[in-house]
Amino acid sequence: MNNAALALLMVPREGGNPGLILMTQMLVIFAIFYFLLIRPQTRERRRHDQMLSDLKKGDEIVTTGGIIGTVVHIEEHRLTVKTAESTRITVDRGRVAQVLAPKSQATKDQ
Repeated sequence: MNNAALALLMVPREGGNPGLILMTQMLVIFAIFYFLLIRPQTRERRRHDQMLSDLKKGDEIVTTGGIIGTVVHIEEHRLTVKTAESTRITVDRGRVAQVLAPKSQATKDQ
């Protein structure tokens, strides 16, 4: 933008209430934040909560720390995950990042 266009934008408008203009600008900024930041984050949180509530014994999961294993026991806030032949760890249910598709479904999709 050149200086003339900027000067026109900065000129106060006749008959306009500066408080009303400021309030309108603030509402527009809030709407932009809502649609670009708040709403997508809320959707993602709902999706993650649904994934956690759908966990069942035998699901293969990936934790936020990168551990891959199979769920062998489910409690309210904890999961027992089998990571190797005889290794079992307990992880916080909220730290599950992803539920992997079972191998039988993965081969059907391809």
